[in-house]
Amino acid sequence: MFDAKLRPLIDPPLNRVGLALAKAGVSANLLTFTGLALGLGGALAIAFGQHGIGLLLIIANRLLDGLDGAVARANGPTSLGGYFDIVADFAFYVSIPLAFGIFDPANTQAALVLVASFVLTGVSFLAFAVIAAERGEETAAHGKKSFFYSTGLAEGGETIAVFLVFTLFPGWFVPIAYGYAALCVLTVFQRSAMAIAQFKD
Repeated sequence: MFDAKLRPLIDPPLNRVGLALAKAGVSANLLTFTGLALGLGGALAIAFGQHGIGLLLIIANRLLDGLDGAVARANGPTSLGGYFDIVADFAFYVSIPLAFGIFDPANTQAALVLVASFVLTGVSFLAFAVIAAERGEETAAHGKKSFFYSTGLAEGGETIAVFLVFTLFPGWFVPIAYGYAALCVLTVFQRSAMAIAQFKD
């Protein structure tokens, strides 16, 4: 719910760095895949109990996720780049709860519930985007994107904040995971209500 509000603050510095990287010949897809590798490395570190390293790699992943979009805006976004970006995002999102489930079997059930809630949220997000595109609808609330980004209660910013709390306070994983899973499910209902209002024929 905070992503759109954060964009005016984070986009200007990201765009400046992204323009410099684009001029240096760095591609958005390279940043996307590098960021994914760092994020999955963070998940691996967490699975082995190295939460501090996991924290740093999560932050690095998000930085590159912001920069790949900035480079894409500088060079001109592509459909393939947008596809890689969203797939990399969801691969990263799913990996962190799974890592905590591997780290401590006591976390497994909560991790699976959280992953399931991510799947539902992701499906609602992508289905909304597909239908909005078919109808020719656009939004700039989240900046210039490859496809329609619908606003939700649980978005990228909230998810990363939760991941950072997980790494700082791993003993709190279970209650926070259940709580955030509930917020994700509420997001599905909220987005469905938006669909009902917006997609009436």
